[in-house]
Parts: sequence; structure tokens; C-alpha cells
Amino acid sequence: MAFWAIKKLTFNMEASGEARKLQLLELDEWRLQAYENAKIYKESMKRWHDHSISKKAFEVGQKVLLFNSRLCLFPSKLKSCWSGLFIIKEIYPHRMVELTHEDGANTFTVNGQRIKTDFEGNFDREKISINQGNPE
Repeated sequence: MAFWAIKKLTFNMEASGEARKLQLLELDEWRLQAYENAKIYKESMKRWHDHSISKKAFEVGQKVLLFNSRLCLFPSKLKSCWSGLFIIKEIYPHRMVELTHEDGANTFTVNGQRIKTDFEGNFDREKISINQGNPE
């Protein structure tokens, strides 16, 4: 009985070969679709990441502060992660900036994401008093 069932199932080799080819083609379509979905996901993540990067416009001669990442290893309220007052000497492509100290002693190149503009000057500070209790 089992021999007869096996013979009947394998009797039509051409039909089983066509079915196998269709299964392989379907598997190949699934694979291509997975590659396309991964590509779309990577592009959207790159767009989101690039959107979160702040665009900073610097000019030569502008005074900036430099982010010192070594101070952040030991965080403290009294330590500032922003160090020095530097002057932009030259701006290179791909956000590279050449900085010099205020006195013009040393020059070095850093990533533009590690600097921020220094807003020097006198800022008006207002004192605000808060009345506690009834204002009678």
C-alpha cells in the first residue's frame, strides 16, 4: 500500500518540478522584498539621524567654546564641559574647523559638532520677587 502511494506521488515528475520552481521563485521574491524593506528602513533612519544633527553656521574670526568630553567622565555640578575661548581660524568642508587660542598661540583642528558660539557681552538680568502670603 505504501509503495503504491509513493509511486502515485512521484509519478508526475514534470508537475512536481514545476511546483518546485514556483516555490523557489516565490522564495526569491520574498528575499528581494526583504532587501528592499531593509534599504527603506536604513534610509529613513539616516534621514531621522541627520535631522537630529544641529546645523551650525560659523564664520572665520568668531569666538567659540570647545566641548571637553574628558570632563564629562567625572560629572559634577561645578565643572563645565565647555572649555576655553577660541577663535575660528579656518573652516574646512565636512564640518572640520581649525581653532586657535585667544592669544594666537596654538592651532588645532576639531569637529564642528564639538564647538558652540560664545555669546559674550552684558546681559540684562532682572530680579523677580515673589510675594508669599496674601497680597493685602
